Amino acid sequence: MSDPSTASIVSTPGAHPTDSAAPATAGQPQSNEKPRGLLGDAWRDLRRKPLFWISATLIVIFLLMAAFPQLFAPGDAVNGSLSRSLDKPSANGWFGYDVQGRDVYARVIYGARASIVVAVLSVLGTLLIGGTMGIISGYRGGWVDALLSRIADVFFGLPFVLGAIVILTTFNGSGSGNSKAQIMGLVTASLIVLSWPVVMRLMRSSVLATKEADYIVAARALGAGTGRIILKHLLPNCLAPLLVYGTIMVGSFIGAEATLSFLGVGLKSPVVSWGIMISDGQNFVRVAPGLVFFPAAFLVTAVLSFVMLGESVREALDPKLR
Repeated sequence: MSDPSTASIVSTPGAHPTDSAAPATAGQPQSNEKPRGLLGDAWRDLRRKPLFWISATLIVIFLLMAAFPQLFAPGDAVNGSLSRSLDKPSANGWFGYDVQGRDVYARVIYGARASIVVAVLSVLGTLLIGGTMGIISGYRGGWVDALLSRIADVFFGLPFVLGAIVILTTFNGSGSGNSKAQIMGLVTASLIVLSWPVVMRLMRSSVLATKEADYIVAARALGAGTGRIILKHLLPNCLAPLLVYGTIMVGSFIGAEATLSFLGVGLKSPVVSWGIMISDGQNFVRVAPGLVFFPAAFLVTAVLSFVMLGESVREALDPKLR
């Protein structure tokens, strides 16, 4: 937290107070600007970064695509006509048609919803579980810290792709008959289970570095309870690393979901996602390269947008990088 700077008044022996105050009032106008905190300084730095505005604009577009895909593509993303199978891009189909005659442009637009929803829900669940475990572990210490740290080490030692394949093939294998919501929920749960130890370690280290600060000791001496200290003092001062990591993690989870869907263990039809489109189009890449290129281009742009936004926020929140 940045401390507000105040001007110090230096009085010369023998001088009248009004004499020393008069030149300051006449020569330099007094500033009425209020002191800014950490978030205020960060926002001031972010507004000056073109990279922040570019990434933020792209993210807003992707969020609008996920929330209101019909505004960008009024066509049908699920049903198609075999008479248009593998047709080239045209005025009717900007990105062409896939092997089943479905509009690729409409599927790319509608594919943003599943990818972004899974990524955002996974990040929220990971931050909630990992952040809670990290606060408890770092603040309580002792055997609680040792127990939670060992549990986190067990999950942290699982290879991400292998663990996701085992979880999803067990609960979302062929013939499971899960609905769209169940498929997306299983993918989200697998990402949370395999990712929360990283957030737990990050929050734990932030709490360990903060819990012995003077304002925490003063609040404890004044009789503040554990809940008040955590919610009012520890949590606001430990959220900056999680905010940065969570922003970058959205892009990482979009790529992770696409990877699992490409391998055939993630999202499955009738869900529409960029990973499924790349998996379906890989066999026709020589005949119709757009089946792979267009969803891959949107996927890479979305991942880079969230990563660039996270890097911009990290630089703005870190005083050493200003």
